[in-house]
Amino acid sequence: MTAGRRLGAGLLLFALGSGSAGAESVEVLRDGDLAGWEEKIFSGKTLYETIRRDGRTVVRATSRGTASGLYRRLRVDLEKTPILNWTWRVDATLGDIDERTRAGDDYSARVYVIRSHPVFVWRTRAVNYVWASSRAEGETWPNAYTDSARHVAVRSGDRQAGQWVGERRDVRADFLALFGEDVRSIDAVAIMTDTDNTGAAASAYYADITFTSE
Repeated sequence: MTAGRRLGAGLLLFALGSGSAGAESVEVLRDGDLAGWEEKIFSGKTLYETIRRDGRTVVRATSRGTASGLYRRLRVDLEKTPILNWTWRVDATLGDIDERTRAGDDYSARVYVIRSHPVFVWRTRAVNYVWASSRAEGETWPNAYTDSARHVAVRSGDRQAGQWVGERRDVRADFLALFGEDVRSIDAVAIMTDTDNTGAAASAYYADITFTSE
């Protein structure tokens, strides 16, 4: 499946049937516990497993020309908890590719946040925080296949490969900046390591995904 069809199907799937979470701190992933997470296979199966690494329990993703993701359906109130925090690590990025193109639409690591629309499916929106290979940190661009998703290069290149890096993003502010929409809740979070377009191999690690008030 192409990345465009993959993303379009994935956004809809990730957004449906969400639960609810309204506390001042919302845990999405803690100690590598994948209870409540579901898998969607698009083009071959990326392996996701809970392991011990560097004294902590985390999720390791290994992709070899494959594309599948894990998602957790939950409603997060961005008026109460707009700040997304997570920690990740990549072994390496994917070299000299152009992530703005269909041929280069692969990432060693990415974290999605998705807002669904209860009636108009085409108004589903996703912000995709990526560890880019070649685009500069802080750069944003539309998905190569659909206007429903925007990418944000939170990290880039191999300078910090092999290191755990903590991130913090104001999701409500990012939706406003990227789509011009004041999004007050999101319906799902997903993680994905995919290399099906480039045929490359990648390993990444995800830990401690949490929404907080500040």
